[in-house]
Amino acid sequence: MTYTQLIPDSRFPIPDSPLPTPTHTPALNIQNVHKSFGKYIALEDVSLEISPGEFVCLIGHSGCGKSTLLNLIAGLEKPSGGELRLFGHKIEGPGPDRAMVFQNYSLLPWLTVFQNVLEAVKAALPELKGLEQRARVEEFLEMVGLSVHSHKRPSELSGGMKQRVAIARALAIHPKVLLLDEPFGALDAITKGRLQDELLRMWQLEAQQGGQAKNVVMVTHDIDEALYLADKIVIMSNGPRARIHEVLPVTLERPRDRARLVQDPEYLRLKAHMLTLLSVVLAHPE
Repeated sequence: MTYTQLIPDSRFPIPDSPLPTPTHTPALNIQNVHKSFGKYIALEDVSLEISPGEFVCLIGHSGCGKSTLLNLIAGLEKPSGGELRLFGHKIEGPGPDRAMVFQNYSLLPWLTVFQNVLEAVKAALPELKGLEQRARVEEFLEMVGLSVHSHKRPSELSGGMKQRVAIARALAIHPKVLLLDEPFGALDAITKGRLQDELLRMWQLEAQQGGQAKNVVMVTHDIDEALYLADKIVIMSNGPRARIHEVLPVTLERPRDRARLVQDPEYLRLKAHMLTLLSVVLAHPE
């Protein structure tokens, strides 16, 4: 059984048309960023531009600063040098324009699924009235297929369901940038494939409805995941003093079909290139 046999959902079809071409005005501009923790230098001289609507994956070996860079974008950490700008504004700390999805879900265990999402909506969108906030929660729980489980607490959910709650919570606050720190790393292959497609479907639907997809920056260790999801893959060098080793454009046509993709010559070329980089050029010394 392939992933594509598991995914179809007539309620939220993946658009047939490609996403709008990202503009050249950067949504996220990272300039000469350094990050130290005491004497340990995690990142050194990192510069990157991300265009509006781009889906970007950060990949590299453990300790290469992927999560550190994501935390800097989220405003959870401050750079030791350089600066990060989001749509021209310097990132000084966390804000509702960015939403983070962690690998460990970070749900409040004493609240129900509905309440977990509602608390985020209340905090980020206080201008909405109570009924509007609740309607927004219902909309995004329906989008991730969890409406019938909205009364349950996290302890009653599977790992995949918890991750869907975390994604619904992040999307419901309507951030400009969605930040994902290995959100599917702990899931089985079938659940992982389903959630990857749900994430793409929601991202593409927003582009179809509003004309511009939000930016997504995702940390992953999985080459196939990066090639399936991303417009651009940022390959990090090994730490300490990690840098961006290469930025790899992924020009594979969207929407992407897993069964056809694995036979696509360009996909195979990109995968071989990344395998060489990660297993040979950037291999950890034994």
